[in-house]
Amino acid sequence: MIAHEFFLAGMMLALFAGILSGVPVMLAIAGVPLLAALVGSYFGAFDLGFLNFFPARVFGVMSNPLLIAVPLFVLMGVLLEKSRLAENMLDVLGRMLGGSSRGMALSVLAFSAIIAASTGIVGATVVMLVLISLPSMLEAGVPKRLAAGTICASGTLGQIIPPSILLVLLGDQIGNTYLEAQQKAGNFAPDPVSVGDLFAGALLPGLVLVGLYGIYLFVRLRPSKRPARVIAATAAVRPSEVLASFIPPLLLILSVLGSILMGIATTTEAAGLGAIGALMLAGYRSGVAGFGRVLVLLAVLAAFALMLLRLVSDARSESTGIGLLAIFLAALLVLGVAVSAYRLWQTNLMQSAIGDTLRISGMVFGIVVAASMLALVFRGFGGEEMVMEIMVAIPGGEWGALAAVMVVVFFLGFILEAVEIIYIVVPLLGPPLLGGDISPIWFGVLLAMNLQTSFLTPPFGFALFYFRSTAPRDITTVDIYIGVAPFVIMQLIGLGFLIAFPELATWLPKLVFGS
Repeated sequence: MIAHEFFLAGMMLALFAGILSGVPVMLAIAGVPLLAALVGSYFGAFDLGFLNFFPARVFGVMSNPLLIAVPLFVLMGVLLEKSRLAENMLDVLGRMLGGSSRGMALSVLAFSAIIAASTGIVGATVVMLVLISLPSMLEAGVPKRLAAGTICASGTLGQIIPPSILLVLLGDQIGNTYLEAQQKAGNFAPDPVSVGDLFAGALLPGLVLVGLYGIYLFVRLRPSKRPARVIAATAAVRPSEVLASFIPPLLLILSVLGSILMGIATTTEAAGLGAIGALMLAGYRSGVAGFGRVLVLLAVLAAFALMLLRLVSDARSESTGIGLLAIFLAALLVLGVAVSAYRLWQTNLMQSAIGDTLRISGMVFGIVVAASMLALVFRGFGGEEMVMEIMVAIPGGEWGALAAVMVVVFFLGFILEAVEIIYIVVPLLGPPLLGGDISPIWFGVLLAMNLQTSFLTPPFGFALFYFRSTAPRDITTVDIYIGVAPFVIMQLIGLGFLIAFPELATWLPKLVFGS
C-alpha cells in the first residue's frame, strides 16, 4: 500500500510538471501515467494487465455516438467565427453595454450560457467559445487571465444548465439506486426519480451560478479602465444592426437547444443541425447572390418545417402527403446547403473551416484518449480503494457521509472523467444516503454541480485542457490556472448555497411535476 501511495503521488507530481513544462498536453496526460505504470511494474506495484483494457477504452471513445457531436459543434463554431456572425453579435452586445471591457465580459457570459446550454459537451463548448469570443474579449481589453477563466467557467455551464448529458446519466443512476435503497429501507412504493426531475431541479442552481459569475465580472472590471481604442469604436447601436446581428445566430442556437428540449433530436442530431445551420448562415453572409440567395433562405425555412414535421411525425406517420412534403423539404434543404458550401469553397472559407475542425477535433479526441490512460493507471495503482478507505474513516452520520461524498467526488474529478465518477460514486456511495431522508433530486443536483466544478480544478480540469489545446500560445498554462481560480471559488460558494437551501433544487420539480 505504501508503494502504491508513493507511485500515485509521484505520478501526480510528474504530471503537473509535464503540463507546466510546455510539453503537448495529451502527451503529458498519457505519457506520464504510462511511464509510472512501467516503473511501478518493475517494482511490483502495478499489474501491466490493466493496460490490456486500454484498446477497449479507446474503441469505446471512438464508437461513442455522443462524441460525434464534438467535430460537428467545432465546425459550427469555426463557421460562426470565420463568417464573423458571432463576433458581430458580441460586438453589438458589448456596445449596448457601453463598449467597455466589463460590457464585453458580461456579453460573453450571457452568450456563453446560451451556447453551453445548447451543447452540453464541455470540450466542444470550450473550443467553440475560444474561437468565437476570446479574440473579441482580448481586443476589448479584458485581461487574458480573466478571459481564460470566464471562457473555461462558462464552457462548463452546460453540465448544470439543462439539457445536460451529465444530468441524463445522473438521472438514470440515481433513479435506480434510489429505488433499490428505499426498498431495502422498507419503503416499497417510493416516488420515482426521472431525468426531467433533475432538469427542473438544476435550472435554478445553474442560474444562480451564472449570477455569481456576472457579479464577479461586474465588480472586477471597471468602466473607467476601458482601452482607448474600444472607447473610440463605441457608437450608437441601430435597431436594424441589432436585428441583423442577433436574429441569425440566436435562431440557430435556439433551434439547436429547442430541438433537444422538445425531443425532436438527440444531442448528436442537434449538433448536425447546428453545423448545417452555421454552414447556410456563413454562405448567406459570404455573398450568395441572386437565385442562390433565395434558395438558401428557402432552405432555412425548410429546416424549420422539417423540425415541425419531426415533432408530429408519430401522429401522422402513415400520411403519404406528409411523407412527400418531407422529401420535398429535405431536397430543398440539400440544395441550400450545396449552394452555401459551393460559395464557401469559392471563397476558401470551407477549406479553412474543415482544416481547423480536423485539427481541433484531433486535439480534443487526443486529450480524451489520453485521459482514459490516466484514469486506467490511477485505478491500477488502487487509487479508488485508497479514496474509499479515507472516506469510511470519516465520522458524522448522514451529513458527514454527504460531506464525505462531496469531497470524494471533488477530488476524483482531478483524475477521472465525470461519467466514470457517476458510475463509481452513485452505485457504491449512494445507497446509504438515498435510503434515508435526503432528497434524491437535491443529491443529484449537488453531484452535478460538484462534477461541474471539477472540470475547472487545476491541474487536471478537462476544461483547462480543452482551452489549452485551442488558445494562442501567449496565454500560458499558469495564466489559465490563475484565471479559473476565482471561478472555482464561486462554484464552491454556489455549492454552499445549494447545501444551505435545498429548495433551490426541489422547489421547481415540485411545482412542475409534483415530485
